[in-house]
Amino acid sequence: MKDFHLKTLALFLSVIAIALCYYKTERLGVPLTPQSSAQVWTAEATVRFDGQDRSAKINLAVPKAPPGFSVLDENFISAGYGLATNDVGANRVVQWAARNLSGQQTLYYRVVLTEDSDAHRDRTEPTPSYPDIPEYSDPERAAVFTLLDSVRARSADTASFAHELLRRFNDPTPEAEVKVLRDESADATAQVKQIQHILAGARIPSRIAHVLPLAGSLRHGSLTPWLEVYNGERWLAFNPRTGAAGFPADALVWYAGDMPLVDIEGADNASVQFSALRTSRDVMGLAQQRARLINSDVLEYSLLSLPIATQNTYKILLTVPLGALVVVLLRNFIGLRTFGTFMPVLIALAFRETELLWGCILFTVLVALGLIIRFYLERLKLLLVPRLASMLTIVILLMAGVSIISHKLGMEHGLSIALFPMVILAMTIERMSIVWDENGPKDALLSGFGSLAVAAVGFVVMTHPLAEYLAFVFPELLLLVLAFTLLAGRYTGYRVSELWRFRASARAITNKQ
Repeated sequence: MKDFHLKTLALFLSVIAIALCYYKTERLGVPLTPQSSAQVWTAEATVRFDGQDRSAKINLAVPKAPPGFSVLDENFISAGYGLATNDVGANRVVQWAARNLSGQQTLYYRVVLTEDSDAHRDRTEPTPSYPDIPEYSDPERAAVFTLLDSVRARSADTASFAHELLRRFNDPTPEAEVKVLRDESADATAQVKQIQHILAGARIPSRIAHVLPLAGSLRHGSLTPWLEVYNGERWLAFNPRTGAAGFPADALVWYAGDMPLVDIEGADNASVQFSALRTSRDVMGLAQQRARLINSDVLEYSLLSLPIATQNTYKILLTVPLGALVVVLLRNFIGLRTFGTFMPVLIALAFRETELLWGCILFTVLVALGLIIRFYLERLKLLLVPRLASMLTIVILLMAGVSIISHKLGMEHGLSIALFPMVILAMTIERMSIVWDENGPKDALLSGFGSLAVAAVGFVVMTHPLAEYLAFVFPELLLLVLAFTLLAGRYTGYRVSELWRFRASARAITNKQ
């Protein structure tokens, strides 16, 4: 019953940790690696028109949940205009309205996006109706159905059908029926409409997707038409010139369908010009901004909301459980001996300032000198508390002496010995001397060097950039550490050191069998 309770508790802690971590990474975009910056795109549409001294309404199609991107911010720059946004099927439209407009007017729409590979690239809305077969002219009708029959014979589904049709339609040496249907003088949008006209003969729903290329710094850009066909479940995108499936990774889907990009009432000479710029921003800043956009308080009540000085403190403290995990692994599963449970962790913290090699040297020197003096105190027959107080005073004096000598010798690393936990050092020297007296110098030295080895491994783990990042940004993962240590508390099997120690006996038993 107790085992079941413990395992249930460990499972509960693990589920909470994984769920919170998954939410942060998938919903808020917090990276699992210590990235310092991420690419951010700022796309802008500039609308210009001439006012006619009367009321005017300007409707502009703007992105709605663009596939492959997460929207971080939007701005509608339009002083003196009323503003409203409406969803129109798969699209979104912003409407500016004002009275008595005269002269040239300029409006701006600006959107800030970050690339998000998990954003919905599969477009499922809206569900279209199947088109009626158009009334083709006589020569056109024959060409369309001949082409469709040929394409159908060489395809297996809607996607392969569209790809084969586009390949044939764009063939540099087209077949006779394609020559009848293809208008060489048509622009890119008209060519996509020609393909739609042919697909309607097979009753395949299709539409135009208007895409803004985001390559480098874009100035005076325009939208590029793309083809989307419906396969009964979702809209599939195709390059109308090559037949390649999907949208380009650096393309922003602005809107879809036959609606105009800009629709204006009460004004003339409307034009839209696009520009885009790629910049770098702090990854955590982006995650916090995304959390505010979706009204999530997870990051607002995280360590990131604390003052910077406090954050720096917790960046160190949150790695202590990782050091404790190292102690559990090396003591309970490997079998290394240490003086106390937390002494190696605290020594590992001191190594952050001294560096590992110098820290080991200084620790060894300090313990060796303290142990010599402790053997002398043993001859004085002191009581426990006065002896410990004396050892603490001696340890502090030794630390000061080592710092002075190392400074005079030009070894500045010795100054960092002051960061060692003097109480823990005093207790370590005390316990080492007791083990020396009771079990001999071998056991005392093994425990001493075991403590130093565990501290060194703990230092490597605690100072690893990925471990520091995960412990601070995803502190819920420490619940996994807690769950493991709880389960390890019930481990009663053999340690690696015991298997090595009794290897000869095990080999003899095996040979007898």
